[in-house]
Amino acid sequence: MFKSVLRLCVITFTLYGIVYPFLINPPKKTEQVAEEDIVINKTVKVIEEKPLHTVKLPDFLAIKDIKLKKKTFFNFIKPHVKAVNKQILQQRAQLEIALMMLQFDDNLADKQLNQVIAIFKQYKVKHKVDVEGISLALERVDIVPRELALMQAANESAWGTSRFAKIGLNFFGQWCYRKGCGMVPKNRNSGAGHEVAAYQTVRAAVNAYFYNINTNRAYRSLRKIRAHQRKIQQTPTAEGLAQGLLAYSERGEAYVNEISHMIRLNQEYFSE
Repeated sequence: MFKSVLRLCVITFTLYGIVYPFLINPPKKTEQVAEEDIVINKTVKVIEEKPLHTVKLPDFLAIKDIKLKKKTFFNFIKPHVKAVNKQILQQRAQLEIALMMLQFDDNLADKQLNQVIAIFKQYKVKHKVDVEGISLALERVDIVPRELALMQAANESAWGTSRFAKIGLNFFGQWCYRKGCGMVPKNRNSGAGHEVAAYQTVRAAVNAYFYNINTNRAYRSLRKIRAHQRKIQQTPTAEGLAQGLLAYSERGEAYVNEISHMIRLNQEYFSE
C-alpha cells in the first residue's frame, strides 16, 4: 500500500514539473497572415523596356474610344504609306518611259540608264536592261493600296499597342535574322534565331514593309494578282491583293479573311 501511494506522489510531482512553466508563461500565439495579404503587400519590381528609337508615339493604349483610336492610328501611319507609294509611282513612271523607248528602238541616255539600273538593284531584278527586264521590274515596282497597308499595320501591331510597335516601331510584324537586329520574341521557340526587326523611324518601318511585299518570293502571287489588274487597266485593289498574303501569317487563309474583313469594316476611315 505504501509503495502505491509513493508511486502516485512521484508521478504527480513529475507532471506538475512539466506543466508548471506553461501555467505561469503561456505560449504566445503565432500570428496567422493571410496568403492574399502576402501577395498584396509584396513589392514587385517591374522592368520596363526602353524604346530603341526616339520617336514620340501617341499613347494608343490610353485612347478608350474605338473610333478615336482608329482615327488617331490611321492619321499617324497614313502619311508614310502615301509618301512611299508616291515614290514608287515615280520609279514606275521612269521604268514605263524607258520601256516605251526600248519598244520603239530608242537608246536610253546614260543618266536614264543609270536610274533604271539603280531601280533594278533596289528591287532585286537580276536581268539586263531590256524590254523583258523592265517588264519584270514593273511587277515589283508598284504600289501597295493604302487600305491594305493600313489594315495590316493595325492587325500586326494591335492598333499600335504591341510591344514591338512601341519598342521598335515595328507595325508590320517584320522579322530579321541577324543577332541584335531587333527584339527577341518572348515566346520564340528554342533553337530559333529570328528577331522582330526594330526601326529608328516610322518611315523606315513602312519602307521595309513595302520592300518585303515587292521583293520577297513569298508574295509572288500578290505581285501576279497586281500585274494582272494592271494588265486589264484596273488600279490595284486592297481586297484583291490581300488574297496573295497567305504566307504572311502562319494562320494562312484565316489571316487573309481577317484582313479582308477589316478592310470592308473600316472603309469610312480611308477617304479621310
